[in-house]
Amino acid sequence: MQDIAEIERELMASVSAAVDLDGLEAARVAALGKKGRLSGMMRGLGQMDPDQRKQVAPALNQLKDTLSEAIEARRAELRRAELEARLAEERVDVSLPVRPEPEGRIHPISQVMDEIAEIFADMGFAIAEGPDIEDDFHNFTALNIPEEHPARQMMDTFYLNEKEDGSRMVLRTHTSPVQIRTMESKKPPHRIVIPGRTFRSDSDQTHTPMFHQVEGLVIDKTTHMGHLKGTLEAFARAFFELDEVRMRFRPSHFPFTEPSAEVDIGCAFDKGQIRIGEGEDWLEILGCGMVHPKVLKAVGLDPDEWQGFAWGMGIDRIAMLKYGIPDLRAFFESDLRWLHHYGFVPLYVPTLGGGLSR
Repeated sequence: MQDIAEIERELMASVSAAVDLDGLEAARVAALGKKGRLSGMMRGLGQMDPDQRKQVAPALNQLKDTLSEAIEARRAELRRAELEARLAEERVDVSLPVRPEPEGRIHPISQVMDEIAEIFADMGFAIAEGPDIEDDFHNFTALNIPEEHPARQMMDTFYLNEKEDGSRMVLRTHTSPVQIRTMESKKPPHRIVIPGRTFRSDSDQTHTPMFHQVEGLVIDKTTHMGHLKGTLEAFARAFFELDEVRMRFRPSHFPFTEPSAEVDIGCAFDKGQIRIGEGEDWLEILGCGMVHPKVLKAVGLDPDEWQGFAWGMGIDRIAMLKYGIPDLRAFFESDLRWLHHYGFVPLYVPTLGGGLSR
């Protein structure tokens, strides 16, 4: 009979060499199964003489016990390794979002406000803000809007309850009061843009009671209409991300500017869509003009020494134009499907170098 010590080394080596549970089971069957090597040797004990059997039988039993213990130890080791591999493969990082993609979106209005701020900040403008609830002086009188002007009527303006002195505060109808507050509180020169909410009593497919405006103001001693035109052309090229844009300035009237103009941008109307920068059609996008001397006097500036220009546009409107949004009311409906389609990735910050929109 082959030396038992040598058999032990061979069987133990086969157990140690098993790389998975299936391989280990094959080694166990080969050694301890009905037709296994060790089982066959134990069946051969009956053919030995009594003295030889007394020597071999204890050794084989000891080998069987040793081999069984080694198999169980190796099985536990392989199961532990298998579990660790599975845990590593199926590991869940609880610090990550449940969904594989971010579901939050930046609203187009917020995106366009950031784009506008980026463009004018690059031109050297500062961002200015003011209260949503204004008094009559800042919202109307200081802007050269007379008492009989239609904008002062309740059909157009939201008034709050009367105070004891009979005066009434209003929800600001434009962001222009911030121009007045800036000129009152700071010495010129001024170069500001003013994004924010405004309120008017109007509601249909193209108007909402609350909407968003951005206005700009430049006050110094030498600025003129040519600077206004250049500023707005530079803005239009950057905002619509075009190398060239066609713009025209049409004479108009606003109480707070003189001369005043409405600005149209070249576009094409095709099958219900508007393509900016193409075609021979025109679309109005904003109003502008040189600051009226009466507005300068209302804030204590001498119009013979100071002059400037201002402009204003609807943020909702230009957002619709740029991103092809057909209905203004959708901005305020809180439809997550709409926001997922038109919204923007939260961590993306618009820059002129990296691109305003993606």
